[in-house]
Amino acid sequence: MPSPQQARAQASAITSGKAAPEAEVSPSAQLRALFDRPRLSPGQRRIAQYLIEHITEAAFLSITDLADRAGVSQPSVTRFASAVGFSGYPALREKLQSIALGTLAVGPAEEVRGNELQAAVDAEIENLENLRRDLADPGVVIDVGRKLSSSTPLTVLGLRISVSLAEYFAYAARRIHPDVRLVTRGGSVAYDALLQSREAGGTWVLAFSLPRHAQETLTAVRVARGAGLKVALITDLALGPLADEADVVFALGTGSRLVFDSYAAPGVMCSALLQAMTDADPERTQARLEEYEQLADQHQFFLRD
Repeated sequence: MPSPQQARAQASAITSGKAAPEAEVSPSAQLRALFDRPRLSPGQRRIAQYLIEHITEAAFLSITDLADRAGVSQPSVTRFASAVGFSGYPALREKLQSIALGTLAVGPAEEVRGNELQAAVDAEIENLENLRRDLADPGVVIDVGRKLSSSTPLTVLGLRISVSLAEYFAYAARRIHPDVRLVTRGGSVAYDALLQSREAGGTWVLAFSLPRHAQETLTAVRVARGAGLKVALITDLALGPLADEADVVFALGTGSRLVFDSYAAPGVMCSALLQAMTDADPERTQARLEEYEQLADQHQFFLRD
């Protein structure tokens, strides 16, 4: 009789396939595709990130207001519009408005004002809706899951506030993967772990970088790339130096309405990647889960439900 976890692993396999023609694409995904230019300056990336995070409001700003909100000059906004393929800011704003109006069109017919805690939950629901649209075609998740599954050892990197998600992912991944190495300290400790992982035959690192983004995370990712490791990154930033260094970026919204951020969408993405890893090698998954269940029963790890 399979354990509940084994049953879930068998029943929830991700089905491959392209998105249906009518599947919605999230506003953030549309903007990331629109702004995907390798040579954007730091100031231009700041404009792009502001637009991604505030599309429904920013699409209707004047060039002066957008420059003020993004902390750049008006000429910088004009140059940004040109850099992403538009004749000027008016043409870019027209495109932004079409994306923003599409977002509003699929929103609730009537907004019910709640308290701050409810507003924080609403913001996370929106983040999850955006993730749901991004996952209409699960191909990238399936592909990355296979690569993480085949990397032995597999390194999971999370520093400072990102430690919690890295620990969760590594804890679960160890149930289905024979060699998962967790790195939660920066500096030379992280460098040693990354280099040793590569020398042991590892090919991929899964890195987490959530606000506030640590300089030591960027340095560690660069060390990993320099050692020949590929990097999959879970973050909230679609653009910037961290995203530039990663081979695959999962840019997800985080809840920022309360004093400390919440991570509903990154948490779901962790589970999706773990599912993709179980799908990549079902025989190994089954064998390891069975072995773990026997060990758990023998030593009574868990209370009887």
